[in-house]
Amino acid sequence: MTNITIALYRDWIDTVKEVFRGSGRPLPVQISDGDAALAYFLQTAASEDEAGRLRDENEERLARYERIILDNFETVILPDIRSRTGYEGDRFSFKWVYNMGEHIIEEHSSYRIPL
Repeated sequence: MTNITIALYRDWIDTVKEVFRGSGRPLPVQISDGDAALAYFLQTAASEDEAGRLRDENEERLARYERIILDNFETVILPDIRSRTGYEGDRFSFKWVYNMGEHIIEEHSSYRIPL
């Protein structure tokens, strides 16, 4: 039985919080995900309305990636993981990361999907 964990938006939010913490301007501990995302986009958006739109678009974009991965896992992604990495396990944990660009990685096999 295949076990898949994936929460790309959660990974992105955790990264946003870490970026703010590392900048010396940490976000409040109890901040909502929506407010954390808004704070991130307010750094570069021309207005709060634009930041809100960017927040919503980003959340939908990451949800779309999750659906694509789950919808295509058995037919496309799993065979590609097996052939590229040799990983034969049945546990898969997909994470959003930023490392010289956005990527989705699968932690058990070191499989990487550049975005």
